[in-house]
Amino acid sequence: MSRRVVVTGMGAITPIGLSVEEFWQSVKEGKIGFGEITKFDTEGYKCHLAAEVKDFDAKQYMDAKAARRMELFCQYAVAAAKEAITDAALDMEKEDPYRVGVSVGNGIGSLGGIEREHKRLLEKGPSKVNPLFVPLVISNMAAGNVSIAFGLKGKSINVVTACATGTNSIGEAFRSIQYGEADVMVAGGTEGAICPLGIAGFTSLTALSSESDPTKCSIPFDKNRSGFVMGEGAAIVVLEELEHAKARGAKIYAEVTGYGCTGDAYHITSPAEDGSGAAKAMELAMEEAQITPAQVDYINAHGTSTHHNDLFETRAIKKAFGEAAKDVVINSTKSMIGHLLGAAGGVEFITCVKSMEDGFIHQTVGTKEADEECDLNYAIGSPVEKEIKAAMSNSLGFGGHNATILIQKYEA
Repeated sequence: MSRRVVVTGMGAITPIGLSVEEFWQSVKEGKIGFGEITKFDTEGYKCHLAAEVKDFDAKQYMDAKAARRMELFCQYAVAAAKEAITDAALDMEKEDPYRVGVSVGNGIGSLGGIEREHKRLLEKGPSKVNPLFVPLVISNMAAGNVSIAFGLKGKSINVVTACATGTNSIGEAFRSIQYGEADVMVAGGTEGAICPLGIAGFTSLTALSSESDPTKCSIPFDKNRSGFVMGEGAAIVVLEELEHAKARGAKIYAEVTGYGCTGDAYHITSPAEDGSGAAKAMELAMEEAQITPAQVDYINAHGTSTHHNDLFETRAIKKAFGEAAKDVVINSTKSMIGHLLGAAGGVEFITCVKSMEDGFIHQTVGTKEADEECDLNYAIGSPVEKEIKAAMSNSLGFGGHNATILIQKYEA
């Protein structure tokens, strides 16, 4: 028999806030995190805007030596994990460390680190490449560093499913607790890929918006949308087996009740045009949660602001929800923070939890007029205040990865 799983802690490093509280306040105010790229000179690039994390100082979250042995994506993960573990009031001295695991994913690893060391190789020769180059840049080191930083000795995994990474990471942590592999999992996603190679690569793919106006660069479902905006940061949550959480008097934010995961088997970058794969992931999550489409109050969409994603995700929602599709409130947090790639699903999961807690669904900021075929309720123009008993978060990744996670208000 599977065990019940609840959310007891949350942490976030985002372009509009360096904590969950700061992020959520910015969300409620409709703030956007877009601006000119400052990490490198974008002369000659078609894309000049990104959603960068501002004023982050790794030494506020870890000692200087540890920070030097981590690339940015790992620093973000450890910082967000520290907030989540503190928020959960998880005392590792009172826990069996082998029952507390990690599921922190990352889509790309450190492209910036690869750039830097490749330059050093070409200019100074092979003997000058940093001896820590490999452990600095490989994507599993986010999970590894979180495990090391907090003494978490249980199951430690790194899911890499491109833009579905954060949601899959939380989903796999949910499964690990459900079936007894762990009592607590520290889970989520992280990314730090705003660098020349990252921006140039996604631009060549025609995935990024070349819009120069920060208020118009990320407008999911809008008829004038032109691509996504690269973001960065991390979002980590503490998931816990219900009885374990109750026994230590933990605050319970919400219950995770469903997880659906499918593959499109269709195309390396485009979702299936009929939305069938994403629809099936939503259906599986609802089936596991034992709720109907009419009982889902809110969907935090993948909503990247690319033509294909927004159109095909809309088709997927219609396929999975049928007549109920027209009644569910949908939004895209990427309208404020851009696309955090491997971290996106984590931030959007936290957004679902906070939305449920406050009865507040943020508007899809910047979106003015929905595309003709994007004809559902995307919270355009103003936020929506309503009680949320069930919320769903979708993530779709290159390679055809579809992941949906469903949370409900906790009831004893």
